[in-house]
Amino acid sequence: MTRFGDFAPLCTNTPSYTWCNLFYRQLSSDSSLKSILTGLSADANSAPVGINPVCGIAKAGTTIDGPHQGTGKSLGNIANIVVCAVSMLVILGLIVASQKRKAAVGRVELRNLLILYFLTLPFQLLTTGSFLAQGSTALVALTAIHAGLVAAFFWALLMNALIATQKIEDGTPAALVPYLLFCAAFFAGTTYIAFDVGLGITTALGPSNDPRELRSIPLFVLTSIWPAVAAILYFGIMTYIVLAVLNETRPMWYYILSAGLFVLSQLAWFLLGKVICEVSNILLDFSILPLPAHTTHSTPGYLTAVTARSSLETGK
Repeated sequence: MTRFGDFAPLCTNTPSYTWCNLFYRQLSSDSSLKSILTGLSADANSAPVGINPVCGIAKAGTTIDGPHQGTGKSLGNIANIVVCAVSMLVILGLIVASQKRKAAVGRVELRNLLILYFLTLPFQLLTTGSFLAQGSTALVALTAIHAGLVAAFFWALLMNALIATQKIEDGTPAALVPYLLFCAAFFAGTTYIAFDVGLGITTALGPSNDPRELRSIPLFVLTSIWPAVAAILYFGIMTYIVLAVLNETRPMWYYILSAGLFVLSQLAWFLLGKVICEVSNILLDFSILPLPAHTTHSTPGYLTAVTARSSLETGK
């Protein structure tokens, strides 16, 4: 029976679920638990992201020869690598463009949000690109930092919506101090918890008492529940600003499109990821859609949200 905070179903049935890197280390570091790792996860040097995944992309450079895999050398999660690289270039362009919008409301805060998003992308590439051996300390460290950046990003997203209400003057200490302090708090807290899960330092905030359960309520809340709550609040606040305060309609369509792209990308990944992985001979797994870390807006969805923000400012 699946309980709140269980990662086992996600790590088995959802290809390239990032946080499974932490649980793989949990199991592989204990000789009495290694027998749990079977199938594609049996060999850490070639294992894909996940725990005994039904379908997964083998580590780059390893020889593949099995069901749905074809034969030859694995290229890693090549589609994810390409999408992350392209996204980095696009977001970098948006960061430069945001600097030119001198009169825009929340310009500094929006720029910081874009920078946070940009920072998640190389970590996304490294933690789900099948570059590093499963169970390695390097992969645990990168995944933990990735988790911290994702949690901080969603606070920055929510704070941007609050600043857009103009109840707090943007660019002032009243706006930037809570913005930066809570970003730091979310990053530090989530990163620590993720390290604790991967390295098993304690059982208070880290893994469950029985590591075989693949369960961590704090990690689940900070990487799944919190991002969803923050995204919903962001959409609600921006809807109120656009429709009730400014009485605009055009920006609202962009926000609706952004939300739709986000939801559809999540559904495609969770429902179709395994199917696409098998049909493509483990070349694609749809983890390319919900960036970063499969919990936030897809890059197209995020770009649409930025377009909505620009349209809103133009309308004003």
